[in-house]
Amino acid sequence: MLIHEDRLFPAEPSARRIAKELYEQIRMLPLVSPHGHTQAAWFVRNEPFPDPAKLFVQPDHYVFRMLYSQGVSLEELEIGQLELKDPRKVWRIFASHYYLFRGTPTRMWLDFSFQKLFGLEEVLSARTADNYYDIISEKLKTPEFLPRALFERFNLEVLATTDSPLDSLQDHISIRESNWKARIIPTFRPDPVVDPEMTGFAGLIAELGEQTGEDTTRWTGYLNALRKKRASFRALGCTATDHGHPTAQTADLPASEAAELFRKVLAGGADAGEQELFRAQMLTEMAQMSLEDGLVMQIHPGSVRNHNRQLFDRFGRDMGADIPRATNYVDALRPLLNRFGNEPALTIILFTLDESAYSRELAPLAGHYPCLRLGPPWWFQDSPEGMMRFREQATETAGFYNTVGFNDDTRAFLSIPARHDMARRIDCAFLAKLVTEHRLAEDEAFEVANDLAYGLAKKAYRL
Repeated sequence: MLIHEDRLFPAEPSARRIAKELYEQIRMLPLVSPHGHTQAAWFVRNEPFPDPAKLFVQPDHYVFRMLYSQGVSLEELEIGQLELKDPRKVWRIFASHYYLFRGTPTRMWLDFSFQKLFGLEEVLSARTADNYYDIISEKLKTPEFLPRALFERFNLEVLATTDSPLDSLQDHISIRESNWKARIIPTFRPDPVVDPEMTGFAGLIAELGEQTGEDTTRWTGYLNALRKKRASFRALGCTATDHGHPTAQTADLPASEAAELFRKVLAGGADAGEQELFRAQMLTEMAQMSLEDGLVMQIHPGSVRNHNRQLFDRFGRDMGADIPRATNYVDALRPLLNRFGNEPALTIILFTLDESAYSRELAPLAGHYPCLRLGPPWWFQDSPEGMMRFREQATETAGFYNTVGFNDDTRAFLSIPARHDMARRIDCAFLAKLVTEHRLAEDEAFEVANDLAYGLAKKAYRL
């Protein structure tokens, strides 16, 4: 067996019993996936996933960054290639290095998929690589493993993708026009047209103007174009925006100063400080738009993107070389909160890669401002220990109901149920501890477990 039925539950018998009872109540609840990076195109085409390497290795930066750290080149893994020349060779490389994932959440996610979906029960290794590859390949050819069938098998109630504001959203339109009733919705990710560091930024702004019929060389036309784009996303079911800024810095400039800053940024004359100020102003502008149109706002700051310059030059953005940095929230968010913090009609979900901010900044902020909620542990903290630390540090100040449950934030489609299962087990373990310490009544724990697994995400993301 690859996974134990009591995994992640407390070792102490009475707490383990309570955790198991809590988990039994919530384990079959539908999955709500309000933030992630899967592709709507998979469900439009509904074609078999091509091979195990393409499914498990190529899209998952958790996997290839670990292999790269131990000297496996991205060229060997054919990262960035649309079609793999030798997928079995890539799989064998992965399998022979599988021991590297011992003790990591990635190992638990993968083992969950291997056992629950493919019936594999012997650990992946160089010796078992070909057997794994053959079994997975054969099953991927069957109707039960087509993307739509897996969506239904996973008991997904809603799945949100993350999309550029310049995307036509044709795949989402096609899903809606089909007879398939699954709820797959876009998320508005405006980074390409609000971050001056994006390659070809001025051209992207011009394209935004062409698509919306607005003069995006002017500040007011630019803002109008963004409003129109948000409206087109909302028409296809979008309920949230997502902002992946380097910091949580916000600003609230007078309109004339904002317009002049936009002019300078668009002309390519802004220095690094002015580029950061523009991003800061745009978070406040987006909060204003969210108050107008009701879209929930997610802020994902604190990642130093593309830290490895050689990988960036050879493979482009998002190749697994992003590194967390310390992030200030108290001072950075103050301009935005001075303007909108007391608006209960606005929801801003804060994420962090800086765990030191949980009890010092994030929980006190979310425990006070009506507009703020805390997102679940993200990326490097999306682990059993990271989830437990989050509950221990945030709950005492923000409680449970200023958090938003769980979202999987994944590109690896088959990891979705594994990630939700891990989060549900950790939450049940935490609640069981509170019950055994007589800090929470058992009947309340059952109610909270249901909310953490299902209810809070639906409410926070307006689903």
